[in-house]
Amino acid sequence: MSSEKRKRKKQKQRKLCLGCWKDTVLSCVLIDTRSCNLMSKAPGCCICLDDFLSPASLPCGHCFCLGCIGEYWRLSESYRCPLCTAVFPVRPQLETIRTPQTENEAAPLKAGEVPCDFCPAQRPAVRSCQVCLASYCAAHLEPHYQREDLGRHLLVSVAKNLEDSMCGLHGKKLERFCTSDRTCICNMCTKTEHRGHHIVSLSNEAAKNKNKLKRIRTKLQQRIQDKLAEKQKLAADLHGELSADLWAQTKKKQLEEEIRELQERNAELEQLAQEEDNLQFLQRFLHLRR
Repeated sequence: MSSEKRKRKKQKQRKLCLGCWKDTVLSCVLIDTRSCNLMSKAPGCCICLDDFLSPASLPCGHCFCLGCIGEYWRLSESYRCPLCTAVFPVRPQLETIRTPQTENEAAPLKAGEVPCDFCPAQRPAVRSCQVCLASYCAAHLEPHYQREDLGRHLLVSVAKNLEDSMCGLHGKKLERFCTSDRTCICNMCTKTEHRGHHIVSLSNEAAKNKNKLKRIRTKLQQRIQDKLAEKQKLAADLHGELSADLWAQTKKKQLEEEIRELQERNAELEQLAQEEDNLQFLQRFLHLRR
């Protein structure tokens, strides 16, 4: 295939992708910018179909999340409204609209949210940069959409520990798993240090280890039940004499401590079982098994 045909094919694929995205925003609500200074109840963003996160208004009057419209412009390589297709010759200067949510900067982060590395108010991050090794809220992510040098950086879903997701040798993302050495590796590792080793995808290895984790948790929960039954039996056998028997008191405290440690371990494994990111799951699971 000639380079010209490949170029046309790539452009066609890009148009199809953007066309699908446009179809998802047809329900977007037109908001009068004069009444957007303070929203009592912010409507949802028509790109991500979720509640507004740092809502910003375009010159045409449509509102989107600051990060969503920035990503849309980066992919489309033009400055246009994804709803009314109004084209802007230069990139509009976007200002975040104040809402009760954006004004409440001190609101605590929800469970699982990662704070912005550059935000004193600790707003939740919306993207992580694998080049900067930092996570950004919508407002602080804006330079990655404005500056050409930052625009080449790889933005990914928010990661809790960015450095742990990168190969220490090659600076590439950890995307594979070496079963020979029991470690997560990057694609370049498969051609160098781990060449000839048995390599599988992170998803396959994670699925296998999640089954192992399920069996471990089942055995652990049975141990907890056994210890609770032992404690109950001890109390029944020594009823009325327990407070006066030094051995019984010591045994009771020992059982309570063992039960507490087992329950803490079970809670830790339960939290791990809910981890959806394959890389983070494998890293944590391997650490627990050491």
